[in-house]
Amino acid sequence: MKLLKNIFILFLMVGFAGSASAQLPLTSGAPNQKLLNDALDISAEFYNFANTYFVADSLTAFNPETGQGEVKWLRHQFRTRHAFNNTLAGLTQVEGNEFPGVEYETHPKMGFALEFTSPSTVRIRMKSGIEAKSNEESLMLINGHAPKDDTWAYSKIQGGHQYSNRYGSVIVREHPWHVEFYDADGKLLTKTNHPTDNTGTYTPVNPFSFVRRATDYSRSMNAVFNLSPGEKFYGTGENFKGLDKRGQKVVLWIDDPNGVQNETMYKPIPFFMSSRGYGMFMHTSSPITCDFGKYFNGTMSLMIGDEELDLFVFLGEPKEILDAYTDLTGKASMPPLWSFGLWMSRITYFSEEDGRRVARQLRENRIPSDVIHFDTGWFEVDWRSDYKFAPSRFADPEGMIEDLDSMGFKTSLWQLPYFVPKNSLFPEIVEKGLYVKNAKGNIPYEDAVLDFSNPDAIEWYQDKIKGLLELGVGAIKVDFGEAAPADGIYASGRTGFYEHNLYPLRYNKVVADITKEVTGENIIWARSTWAGSQRYPLHWGGDAANTNTAMAATLRSGLSLGLSGFTFWSHDIGGFVQRTPEDIYRRWLPFGLLSSHSRTHGAPPKEPWEYNESFNDAFRLATEMRYKLMPYIYAQSKHSAVNGLPMMRAMFIEYPEDAGAWLVDDAYLFGADMLVAPLFENVTSRDVYLPGGKWIDYQTGKVYDKGWHHIEAGEVPAVILVKDGAAIPHIKLAQSTQYMDWSELELKVYASDAKTAKGLLCLPSDQQLEEVNLNKSGNSFRLNENPLESKGIKLRVSK
Repeated sequence: MKLLKNIFILFLMVGFAGSASAQLPLTSGAPNQKLLNDALDISAEFYNFANTYFVADSLTAFNPETGQGEVKWLRHQFRTRHAFNNTLAGLTQVEGNEFPGVEYETHPKMGFALEFTSPSTVRIRMKSGIEAKSNEESLMLINGHAPKDDTWAYSKIQGGHQYSNRYGSVIVREHPWHVEFYDADGKLLTKTNHPTDNTGTYTPVNPFSFVRRATDYSRSMNAVFNLSPGEKFYGTGENFKGLDKRGQKVVLWIDDPNGVQNETMYKPIPFFMSSRGYGMFMHTSSPITCDFGKYFNGTMSLMIGDEELDLFVFLGEPKEILDAYTDLTGKASMPPLWSFGLWMSRITYFSEEDGRRVARQLRENRIPSDVIHFDTGWFEVDWRSDYKFAPSRFADPEGMIEDLDSMGFKTSLWQLPYFVPKNSLFPEIVEKGLYVKNAKGNIPYEDAVLDFSNPDAIEWYQDKIKGLLELGVGAIKVDFGEAAPADGIYASGRTGFYEHNLYPLRYNKVVADITKEVTGENIIWARSTWAGSQRYPLHWGGDAANTNTAMAATLRSGLSLGLSGFTFWSHDIGGFVQRTPEDIYRRWLPFGLLSSHSRTHGAPPKEPWEYNESFNDAFRLATEMRYKLMPYIYAQSKHSAVNGLPMMRAMFIEYPEDAGAWLVDDAYLFGADMLVAPLFENVTSRDVYLPGGKWIDYQTGKVYDKGWHHIEAGEVPAVILVKDGAAIPHIKLAQSTQYMDWSELELKVYASDAKTAKGLLCLPSDQQLEEVNLNKSGNSFRLNENPLESKGIKLRVSK
């Protein structure tokens, strides 16, 4: 279906490109014209004259021991004012319109709760009405429910209540109602917005409130907070736009954007962090629209579709915020060693002969690699996912998988959770009711979409996947998942309003669980996500164009996802859509190989020998670099997973006090000790900002001070630097991680002014992190102690 959609879009682009009078937009245009699975932006509901709005005004009751209380909400509606040929609309307090009036409150009092879930985490819960189901287990939280923390000390203050500990404090003001957050030094980080905060501007500003829609009386929250000058925002998932979200409106609704350069996302995550020293997690699966000072730059509006507000606020530096957020929603499991090798793929290998030939050619060309991926073409009919190898093209799939494994290759297979009517499994899915239903109980689309909230559908589906894994398949590609029907009825009893965004998390979990059960390993290869999906690595960046701008957008999106709690992430090296131009492939390659995971994928050819000998040699050199760095990659990955950090990280995570580090979105840290600046144009050098202290060129040994530099790329076409005082572990080159000899490792010390050096080690056999420390002795460095000596591991030091 996706292929047909892409062909249709291409037809529109080509067929109408020459006629200005006949040009068609690729979106539906008018607000009342919607396309299937358009992103659901709910912001218009908060500016609708027909709706009623309730503004949080005062704290009418509060128990400081339990944190439970009530907030009074004042009823408002939009009214206009007009002056000098200019009309504005803003909220005005009104009386009730219900009959009989004695039965309904004009200005209702609703439940409010302040909870503490860690020494640095505050939870705000607010109701907009009666809830029949509350405190249900949440798939987004690692333990289903949030923990409790007792480190916060209470004190009564004039006109309010204060809780404090070593991370900071939170104050609840009674009237006007505010919740204020302070750091450990007493600096105000942010606070909720009340109408009294907006009296100094003529601009109508919506305060902290909820909306009751006139169409169906459903309710949604608008959590509005005040912003500070210079404040920046990061996260919200795999966002392709500017890394800093200040001034942006971000819609958190899972979508197939058919690329990596527009506003919608495969991987929206309802979490972000501020440069002021706090982060927020909107604990819901409903649609969300975040206005980070776009409409009014003094406020942030979190327009949340849910009728209850459940907001976690984290205090601290970026590392502390990510650690606390992933303590709550789950940290990444450590994938198997082989997954860190190169994945060779294209769309698509169609036969057993294709797979065997590519594996053979990789070894003949001495290109290190660990995975052969079969995309959409391993079925009898391309794209028709029936979980069966095509008998006409795969004579012995089990034998092929065994033979590939003996050559050091794992096998990966594509599939998706949508079933076309011609799929042989379609009648069974319909008969057993395993699909998401429409209001009448029928199929909403032409395809049947599996309902992963249905235990019977999970059991049926996992049985199909299990059969493949028992054949010896190493990983399942968990493709698509963005099109769960928004108006569908799910077995959970909820509609797509709450299940659409949750669908990828359920999908990720179902495949990860059965893979772990059969193979004992933590590995999937998924495209769509929601909060909590980071527990099920790993995810890749979708269908990038083969262009410089798509490459740059890919990096921004990876950094953004890493700032949303994801440790592991990959992308299609060279782009997906068309044959990759050689110069782009050359420059994208080191970026891809210095990501947590590396896969070449997309329109053929992707195999380097299909270009020319020079490119084949360049491909080999860059891939060999990754394989020699495997001890560094593995140890840094383990450390990242344990601490909720991204392996590919924005500079300010390590250097929060460096103002320049918060501005860089075209370079990154690869682990804690390496810095990578890809080439986004057909050039051999670029400007690079270096945070902290001195940095040493990994390829040339040249030393640079912190700040801006214009740096030549090395033989591997990227700027690759190592932090002064870092000991980077290397291993002898092997053609597969399966053949690596971990009994002897080389510690390469990169030092200019540093008199000491340190690094991390982690053996795949036991996954225990160890720190190594070295001291300078004359012109060389000596190891203080070999922490792996008892395990028979030799460490050789070089400089």
